[in-house]
Amino acid sequence: MKTVSFADGFKGWRNAARVLLAHKIEPGDIEWQERGKGKTSALLWAAEELDWEAMIATSPKLHLNVPRRFLEMAEAVSFHRNPEKWQLLYHIMWRLTYENPQLMNLSIDEQVQTFLSMEHGVRRDAHKAKAFVRFRKIDGPGGDDVYCAWHEPEHPLLPYVAPFFQDRFSVIKWTILTPDESVHWDGKTLAWGPGCSQENGPQNDSLEELWGCYYRSIFNPARVKIKAMKAEMPKKYWHSMPETRLIDELLFESDQRVEAMIRAAPPSASSYVPETYDLDTLQAALPNCRACDLCAKATQGVFGTGNPTARLLLVGEQPGDTEDKMGLPFQGPAGQVLDRALEQVDIKRKDLYLTNAVKAFKFKPEGKRRIHEKPTPREVGTCKAWLMAELQSVKPKVVVCLGLTSALAVLGQSVRLMDVKGKVIESGGSWKVIVTHHPAHILRIQDETEQRLARDDLETALRLAGILAGLYPYS
Repeated sequence: MKTVSFADGFKGWRNAARVLLAHKIEPGDIEWQERGKGKTSALLWAAEELDWEAMIATSPKLHLNVPRRFLEMAEAVSFHRNPEKWQLLYHIMWRLTYENPQLMNLSIDEQVQTFLSMEHGVRRDAHKAKAFVRFRKIDGPGGDDVYCAWHEPEHPLLPYVAPFFQDRFSVIKWTILTPDESVHWDGKTLAWGPGCSQENGPQNDSLEELWGCYYRSIFNPARVKIKAMKAEMPKKYWHSMPETRLIDELLFESDQRVEAMIRAAPPSASSYVPETYDLDTLQAALPNCRACDLCAKATQGVFGTGNPTARLLLVGEQPGDTEDKMGLPFQGPAGQVLDRALEQVDIKRKDLYLTNAVKAFKFKPEGKRRIHEKPTPREVGTCKAWLMAELQSVKPKVVVCLGLTSALAVLGQSVRLMDVKGKVIESGGSWKVIVTHHPAHILRIQDETEQRLARDDLETALRLAGILAGLYPYS
């Protein structure tokens, strides 16, 4: 039995392993010992040191065909607390080199299973360290602020995660203490030192009250799942995290907070939508809606119109001044732009269903004029129940969203036109979605070239929608 003594962690082990593999020294003939860390196992007989100088001088050339994936994972395993890790790593590398280059694909192999389990454990512990390290501000030498944290990982992985903190907090001076070792960043270099207990680590500071207020504000009692929370944030880490002192109190208050959240939740028009409906019953029910105050300020709520079984449905933003007075969508200047685009692509209004995401005209008065105001996302969400009921009643094959407000209502999320222009989006419903310019937006474009391009985009979107909806004889 020979003793392989090495330093410099994974790098030192890897260099030693290459020499041993070149000399074809089998795993069972050596014992690994990391200098400064004690022996990896207790032998019943005296171990003999290898003559490294002679071995390196006589080392035959060896082309290692070890997968990069193994080396990356092996570096993580090298931070595991199990002292047998070095022997396991060498044994697997030996088998990859001389027995089976595809060994890492054999997940049923006992050594591979152990290796994968150790790698997962270290990476999970590293994730917890990055998530649960909490810095406290202390006075440093010369009056400089230094941020200090104490953390107790399962494995001695501070060198593994230190580069993350160096990159994330490069502009401040900080120290991380663990029971195994410590590291200090002075803004230029990392300096390593001994470990310490929590009692000798940083205590409370003025930032903890602010952090507690932040944690209290983002704590969502309606989504609390105790088992899941403890799985992601095990209680063994709680003693070094200031926000965990609030958890019991926040859980105790959760019922009251949920009730308060419900009271503060945005109103919905769903309670005004009939339980069973068609387009006629929906239109009759709309004037009674009081989910928001837009209808009360407008002349009337403007319901959709058109073919009740249309295969193509167009959704705008909201009625304008003309539509508000007439009670029909797309009757004003924007409607004229839409009509010209429909004529260019040979689609008739009688084959469509036209509606808006918000059913009432939102405006601000300026003298005798009423100036259009864009509805807020809250108002779009409040009115969405009417739009969804129309969609369920008409059951179109294709929905064209004219503008980003209607896209928000139909898709349930904000999008950028440049990201979705020209694309067919699967909405999760029974209809496909296409997003393009709102005709009113085209009217507001001052540059003639840009306005022409926007008109072309609108016509292209309508033509594609007509093809998908089967409105053309050849589609």
